[in-house]
Amino acid sequence: MRTRYYTASSLDGFIATDDHSLEWLLPLGDVADTGFDAFIAEIGAIAMGAATYQWMLAHVVQPEGREGAPWPYAQPAWVFSHRTLPRVPGAAVHFVEGDVRPVHAAMAAAAGGRDLWIVGGGDLAGQFHDAGLLDEVIVQVGSVTLGSGRPLLPRAITQPPLVLTSARRIGPGFAELRYDVTRAPNGRIPG
Repeated sequence: MRTRYYTASSLDGFIATDDHSLEWLLPLGDVADTGFDAFIAEIGAIAMGAATYQWMLAHVVQPEGREGAPWPYAQPAWVFSHRTLPRVPGAAVHFVEGDVRPVHAAMAAAAGGRDLWIVGGGDLAGQFHDAGLLDEVIVQVGSVTLGSGRPLLPRAITQPPLVLTSARRIGPGFAELRYDVTRAPNGRIPG
C-alpha cells in the first residue's frame, strides 16, 4: 500500500487559482488520455481538503443549472475541514479535522491493501509528507501559467530530494512527472 498525491498543476506550480477554480485545467486535455482510470483502480481510500470537496459539489455532484451527478468515487473519502459541509446522500464521505496520522490509519484499514490517494490540496498533501506518510507524488503539469493561486506542495523538500521515477507527455497540454518520496537514513522524512 502506498500513499500517493496525484494532481495537476500549472507550469508555475499552482493546482488552483486564488479562488479555488480549476477552470484553467479543463481545456488542456481529456482525462481519457491520462492514466487516471488505471490509477483510480488501484485506490482503496481518498483524502481531500474542504476546497476540493466543495469544488466537487459545485462542478460534479450538484452543478449549477444542471441535474447533479452521483458522487464519482466508490472508495470511501475523508474530507478535512474545520467547518460543517453538506453531505452527499449515499456517499461514503467522512468529515475529519486535525492530525492526519489517525486518519491515515483509518484510511489504510478501509483500503484493504490498496493505495491511498491524497486528492488535494497541496497543504493537505504536505501534512501527510510532514508526518512521514506520503510515498509518491504524481503531477500532471499543464502548459499554462496562473501567476498565483493554490500551491502544488507548499513545503521545502530538499534533503533528501524527491526521486524522479518517470516523465511522459500526455497530449499537447500535459507532462506527467512521477516522484518517489525518499526518507532520510533514519527512516524519517524531514519537515
